[in-house]
Amino acid sequence: MPRSTTARIDLDALRNNYRAACERAGSAKTMAVVKADGYGHGIARIASALSDVAPKYAVACIEEAVAIRAAGLFQPVVLLQGVHAADDFADCVHRNFEPVLHVEHQLDWLEQGGYAPDVWLKVNTGMNRLGFRPDDLPAVMARLEKMSAGAKLQGFVGHFACADDASSPMTAAQTATFETATSPWPLLMKSVGNSAAHFIPGQPLFDWSRPGIMLYGGSPIVGKTGPDLGLEPVMTLEAPLITTRVVKAGESVGYGGAWVAERDTRMGMVAIGYGDGYPRHAGTDTPAAIGGRRIRLIGRVSMDMLAVDLSNAPEAGEGDLVELWGRTVGVDEVASCAGTISYELLTGITSRVPRTSY
Repeated sequence: MPRSTTARIDLDALRNNYRAACERAGSAKTMAVVKADGYGHGIARIASALSDVAPKYAVACIEEAVAIRAAGLFQPVVLLQGVHAADDFADCVHRNFEPVLHVEHQLDWLEQGGYAPDVWLKVNTGMNRLGFRPDDLPAVMARLEKMSAGAKLQGFVGHFACADDASSPMTAAQTATFETATSPWPLLMKSVGNSAAHFIPGQPLFDWSRPGIMLYGGSPIVGKTGPDLGLEPVMTLEAPLITTRVVKAGESVGYGGAWVAERDTRMGMVAIGYGDGYPRHAGTDTPAAIGGRRIRLIGRVSMDMLAVDLSNAPEAGEGDLVELWGRTVGVDEVASCAGTISYELLTGITSRVPRTSY
């Protein structure tokens, strides 16, 4: 019989978060970002749960778009990295994928292949990862217009570098750059709104917003948790207590003797570790919960196990489930203790942990 370590996926919470994104997007339509295996929740499960409300999906790469089609879903899928080989444009045409063009060689492939997919252009407004600089747009547009196959340009996309930080002036600067760069083509659609942008008062989201982490209940805003923003946790990560014992005052627990008991302490070992994707750097005092009561980690997280202090849950025993994150303990809290962000935690849960949905 397998251990009961599980990631439980609340599909109602997912749909509620999507509706919240739509409300914040105002007149903009909302494409659901389901890349990275649906942020670790399972791309087929997530996309299927949103199929009756999401008019379009967004992913990073074509293999993720193929997984959506394998789930029997037919909404358009935007490929945020575009294509990685010339032949991929044929798949884009036949499977209704919408690649984002962000570099010259993608234009070369499009010209040489004679395909006419729906495409978007990425505008580099200052993040300097992908995209054409604003001054390059007229030449790029001229190339697209000359292509005999006539790729159908849907519009322009951008991406914000600092939208998670309300005090940063960069988002306003990037928005202004984007608006100026795309103004010669007012009939084409525009999309810049990541999750964080939904929470910036007065921020234009143009024609399409692209919520990601907020769909899964994680916070896109520095210093805020998902619940602070009215979002519901979608994943509850649970694992069983497999033993309990009393650690005597002066005794240590785990590798390196990193935690030493100041007094006799009842502790438990939980069947989850960094081999399952739980963060190794979540140390002593990282919160967890059992039976709705908050408890804490003690010592170092090992590959397959971690230790918890059961002082606040004296009735807990072997077989009881420990919530590592979920409704009692937010994933953003755990991420903060581990020195990272909820995006990494959710996408990092390994295949050793089964996902179940309800």
